[in-house]
Amino acid sequence: MKLQEIAERLGGTVEGDGSLEITGVNGMELAKKGQITFLAEKKFKDQLKASNASAVIVQKPVETDKAQVIHPAPALAFAKLLAEFHPEPRPQPGIDDRASIAEGVQLGKDVSIGPLVAIGKDVVIGDNTVLHPGVVVQEGCRIGNNVTLFPNVTLYRNTRIGNHVTLHAGAVIGADGFGYTPDEKGRHVKINQIGRVVIEDHVEIGANTCIDRAAFGETVVREGTKIDNLVQIAHNCEIGPHSIIVAQVGMAGTCKLGHHVILAGQVGVGDHVTIGNQVVVAAQSGVNKDLPEPGFYGGSPTLPAMTWKRYATLLPKLPDLSRKIQELEKRLNAIEKE
Repeated sequence: MKLQEIAERLGGTVEGDGSLEITGVNGMELAKKGQITFLAEKKFKDQLKASNASAVIVQKPVETDKAQVIHPAPALAFAKLLAEFHPEPRPQPGIDDRASIAEGVQLGKDVSIGPLVAIGKDVVIGDNTVLHPGVVVQEGCRIGNNVTLFPNVTLYRNTRIGNHVTLHAGAVIGADGFGYTPDEKGRHVKINQIGRVVIEDHVEIGANTCIDRAAFGETVVREGTKIDNLVQIAHNCEIGPHSIIVAQVGMAGTCKLGHHVILAGQVGVGDHVTIGNQVVVAAQSGVNKDLPEPGFYGGSPTLPAMTWKRYATLLPKLPDLSRKIQELEKRLNAIEKE
């Protein structure tokens, strides 16, 4: 593909040889002659000089011997170009003989169902949807168009999956919420969870992530949200649109997140906590109370970013400060005795 054509498809402009033939895309360190890379930040300019790439996507022109595509969002342009050169592999439509499909199942056009897939009664699956080997879809589920369920994904009964959704290997959607109550002898009696999970359009959920169905009503993941691997979302949570939930986050029951929330790795959110719109929570933080205002928070319990940073800076100094205070107390006691 000519560099000029690439620029036109991305909505950018060319500086240099627009007739240059681009054979692939790659990161700066791995790129070879004929490939295009991108420069997201100026601090990587030295890496660009050492790169063998023939062209680079940049936000503003830079001093380089490489041809340039000028684009306001280089990382976004590069992501689109990656999808152009390396589209996600897709199996051919059809139903494998080793799949098990129950009565009353409705299949859309060009559906692909792999070996050892099990589909329960009264399931509806939309057009161009792919179920890779070992997927289990229990009774009453609804799956939209252009959905991909990777191997060993499990959808419990009555789960709702929207359009353009990707669930990676081992994800479990709709398992029982964790609900028990003690009886008169102190034994834990299970509270049946009779709700469901709803996943809206353009959501991606990582490998081995678990989203529990609601005790009553719905556990909901709103449109455009992206969830990493090994995340636990408990019953009756609601995650707002276009949020980012990073690996090993744990959310207790009935939490509510606004739109464009980011929970970094290993964040824990207590039950019945509400997090407002455009909140970012730093890695390994513990959220035990509502965070209604947009902003950056960190620590456990969670505090506004500037306060948390002061605490984090002070914490390593506490042993020395404690020792100095003890010395001052001894000196003060000695003065008072005199």
